[in-house]
Amino acid sequence: MSGHSKWANIRIRKGAQDARRGKVFTKLAREIIIAAKEGGGDPDGNSRLRLAVEKARAASMPNDNIKRAIQRGTGESSEGADFQELTYEGYAPGGTAVLVSVLTDNRNRTVSDLRAIFSRNGGSLGETGCVAWMFDQKGLVSVDRETTDEDSLMEVALEAGADDMRTEGDTFDVITQPEDFSAVLAALRSKGIEPSMAEVTMLPKSTVQVEGKDAQQVLRLMDMLDDHDDVQQVYANFDISDKELEAAAG
Repeated sequence: MSGHSKWANIRIRKGAQDARRGKVFTKLAREIIIAAKEGGGDPDGNSRLRLAVEKARAASMPNDNIKRAIQRGTGESSEGADFQELTYEGYAPGGTAVLVSVLTDNRNRTVSDLRAIFSRNGGSLGETGCVAWMFDQKGLVSVDRETTDEDSLMEVALEAGADDMRTEGDTFDVITQPEDFSAVLAALRSKGIEPSMAEVTMLPKSTVQVEGKDAQQVLRLMDMLDDHDDVQQVYANFDISDKELEAAAG
């Protein structure tokens, strides 16, 4: 498991997202727009849209906002800009590989902003393909260890089609193929197992240990990228000690 996934869990628990709810809603709406544009406005027949709507509801996004975003995606509403979905790749201190998924209405502005953010934090943008090979797309379902026992969780997850389960600190992490993610998530919920985090993500094939000043710069880079309006997701392969993660999140 990457340090970035642990970092995301810590921030969710500490309520860091709540302080930026307006920004979070904007990003969730963009994901719904793109999903609806790509696969239609029916969540039952569009798995990407279904996941986007679930995520929006989990963040307490109003139903009217969700409906408007779907309508923008399907063309029922002409409100707003037309977004491009792009992925940028780069390097952070300590040999950390970084993938940045964006939705933007101005590609030149976005790449200029990202280049500046990387540069200010000891990193650099790279060429297409420079680090993408270090990641695999997987479904990830994190469950707090205090809410279930390992054997029960593993039995349900594997029977539903999960590939693997790992223990990471105070969570169990269930790993799936992207196409099996929804079925596994539904199976867990049917047994009363509610995840602390569930998403289709990019998991690193291996991680790099980052400490001290490099760790501080990496985490500052993650924060600045997450805060950018056009950035939807950031993936990285750093491994930073829980002590340093908690200190930075506090």
